[in-house]
Parts: sequence; C-alpha cells; structure tokens
Amino acid sequence: MPADLAVIGLGPFGLPLAQAAVAAGIATVGYRTGPEPGSLSPAEQRRMLAQGFRVTTSATELGRVRTAVICAPTAPAADGGLDLGQVEAAARTLAAQLRPHTTVILESPVPPGTTEGPLLRLLESGSGLRAGRDFHLAHCPSRVDPGNRDHTPANTPKVIGGLTPACTESAAAFYGRITDKVVRARGPREAETVQLLETNFRHVNIALVNEMAALCHDLGIDLWDVLRCAETKPFGFLAFRPGPGVGGHTVPQDLTAHAGRTLRMAELAQEVNGRMPRYVVQRAAALLNEHGKSARGARVLLLGVTYKADLADLQGSPAQEIAVRLMELGASVSYHDPHVPSWNVLDRPVPRADSLYEAAADADLTILLQQHRTYDLQGLSVKAQLLLDTRGATPTGAAHRL
Repeated sequence: MPADLAVIGLGPFGLPLAQAAVAAGIATVGYRTGPEPGSLSPAEQRRMLAQGFRVTTSATELGRVRTAVICAPTAPAADGGLDLGQVEAAARTLAAQLRPHTTVILESPVPPGTTEGPLLRLLESGSGLRAGRDFHLAHCPSRVDPGNRDHTPANTPKVIGGLTPACTESAAAFYGRITDKVVRARGPREAETVQLLETNFRHVNIALVNEMAALCHDLGIDLWDVLRCAETKPFGFLAFRPGPGVGGHTVPQDLTAHAGRTLRMAELAQEVNGRMPRYVVQRAAALLNEHGKSARGARVLLLGVTYKADLADLQGSPAQEIAVRLMELGASVSYHDPHVPSWNVLDRPVPRADSLYEAAADADLTILLQQHRTYDLQGLSVKAQLLLDTRGATPTGAAHRL
C-alpha cells in the first residue's frame, strides 16, 4: 500500500514526526539517512509498526508520496557552523525520485537561507522540476522536546514558511492533520530563523542561570531559594535551572560560515555553558578536599549520564567531559544510569554500578548529573557518603547543590 508521507531521517526529529503522523492516521514510510539515535522507546516504536508504519531502504518509495519531510540530523561543523552533509544527501536521494505536485518540507535545523538556497538547487537539479511551480517547497522548524508529556506534536503549534503562498498552504494543510495550530511565516528564511531564535533563547538563559549558580556559591547565597522566589513574578521572568552543561541535538549556530555574521550573545552563552563541566569537576574536587580526601584515587560515582532525564540519548551530554576531567585528576570513575547499559569514555568502558545504593555508599563522592524519574533522591542522599547535586533535585539540606 503506497504511503501518503515519507519521513526522511529517523533520528530525534524524524521519529517523533512519524509517530505523530501515524497516530493521526496518515500512512507513513520512514527512510533512514544514516546511523540515527532515536528518541522513542522500543515500545513506542513497536506500537508505530503495529499501526502500519514502515521503514524502507528503497528510495523509489519516496516518489510515491504526496508529502516528503526531510528530518536529517545536523551537527556542529569544524568552522563553527552546521554540517549539512546528511541534509544534502537526503535532498539528492529525494530529488532522483521527486514527482510533480509533491510537497517537500525541511524540518532539520539549518542556517537561514538553506531551504531556498542549497536545498532548492539540489532538488531542482536532481529532478528537473521547478520549485514553486512543479512541486511545493517549505520549511518547518522542528519543535521536538523528547520525553515531554505535556507538549506533544498534537498541541505544539507548527510554523510554516513556504517558497510561495501556495507552498505555504500546501504544507499547512499537511500539518493541519497532525497539530491543533499552524502558524504561517512570511517565508522559508523567517521560518528557519524561528529555530535559530528559539534555540539561542534557551542557551542564553541557561548560561545566565549557570553564571548565577557560580556567583551565588561564591557569595554563600542559596540560588535555589532565589529561583523559587523569582519565579513567583507573573511577568518579565521565565525560570531556567542551572546544570552541568547543555546537551541535545539543537545547538547554537555560529552564522559566520554562512552569513558572515555572529550572534555575540549566543557566542558568550556557548562559552559559559561549555565551561560548566569543568566547573562541576572543580566543585567536586573542592568538596572532596573539604572532607579530607584528594581527587586522586577517589571513587566517584556519576548518576545519570544522558543529556536529558528519562531518555537513553547521550548526544552532547556533559557527562562525557566530566568523566574525562575526573579521570585526568586521578579519580576512579563509575556510573549508574537505568537507560544506559554500557558507556565508554576515551574508548574505554566505564564500570557500571548494578546496585545504586551500594555503589553510592561505597563511593567517596556521588555526583547527580541527570534527574531520572526512577531515582529516589531522598534515599540516595541518606546512603551517599558525599553527594553533589547539579540539578537542585534533592531535598533542601540533603546534598551539596551546584
């Protein structure tokens, strides 16, 4: 049975879209662009397959759908921009199969100008068709928040920016089958820049609260009490929480390589957030020293090594750098994470603790990096010899907080 939708790229952007489409009754086929860590549980993926979702390795199936959405991952490039290699490869594959009247949508995070620039050229040259005349072309910034049970694709508005008004309406008609609200942008560049603004907004605010965490620690001020009070303000304030670093699949963009411009605030935020793993290790070493122990030879247990709570995704997780820096200080590092059965650092396996409480009781220092739902933090704070909480998740006074 021919599919109505092809999702090209089955990683953190594509799988949630495919899941939402299947749930809405849209016949969907998925096409992989490479090794892509997904954000859905095995049970969720099995449910999708039972509902008719198919994964194909045959590119010819991409030419049998009404809508094709490119969700290939992008990653930081050596020049500070984004590596669009997988997006371009997906475009070439699709172009060879593209038929008239198809609606092509790009959801991958890309620099402004990508949809009506490189993507358009690849699709037109590979298909012989004309965007805006023979097929519709649009951009829709991905708004995926893995693990969020409150904000799903169904109730999260989708922003659409088409090459022409007809392109916008065609893409809007597709997303109207999935979500409650569609917002029309002026064009593809505006839609692409929505992603840029939303991502940098998050990173800038996390950087601010991370700097506040260090300042409050130095001044002997309880940052978590400050946040508790500040978030009661009903206007002009949005509460963010500090942490050991920032991970995930959407990263701040340096536009120098693409537009000859940089966002200074985003650049500073990336610098601040990039220092957090080092700061966590400094705090860990200081705590050990205060309790008469040296980092060299200390047994350190890391709790939660994924980039986000209750997910198995390690993309950009600060746990990697924290482990490396602790090892460089001579610490003996182990970890516990219910979602990660094995973990390598510096190409060597890190010992995994089977019994959480026994491991915490045995470790000289336990560092909570990720607050997984399964962790009993009250019980953990009792068992651990010394606990550093980088998430402010433990009861007040039960641990040393970041």
